[in-house]
Amino acid sequence: MTYVVTDNCIACKYTDCVEVCPVDCFYEGENTLVIHPDECIDCGVCEPECPADAIRPDTEPDMDKWVTFNRKYALLWPVITTKRDPLPGYEERDGETGKLEKYFSEAPGEGG
Repeated sequence: MTYVVTDNCIACKYTDCVEVCPVDCFYEGENTLVIHPDECIDCGVCEPECPADAIRPDTEPDMDKWVTFNRKYALLWPVITTKRDPLPGYEERDGETGKLEKYFSEAPGEGG
């Protein structure tokens, strides 16, 4: 099992999760985070830290696409270990549906 970030993170990008990760397996895009599924040690400490409920175990239904998504962008984006403020407008976008199609950016974040 591994944990993955889903589209609930897009356009919110809370970073509470990155501070508690013991193996630094979070990677930062311009407007979302991903978890490298091959680096995740399945400890689960990140899941309850996410205010947007965007971190899910890959054992839930329909998570295969998110494992692939997380792996792809973890190889392209920089690692992030430091908590930052969420994105502007996160209050309005938290829980919105269709965020992948509406807002996702492939651009890397700053990392750090």
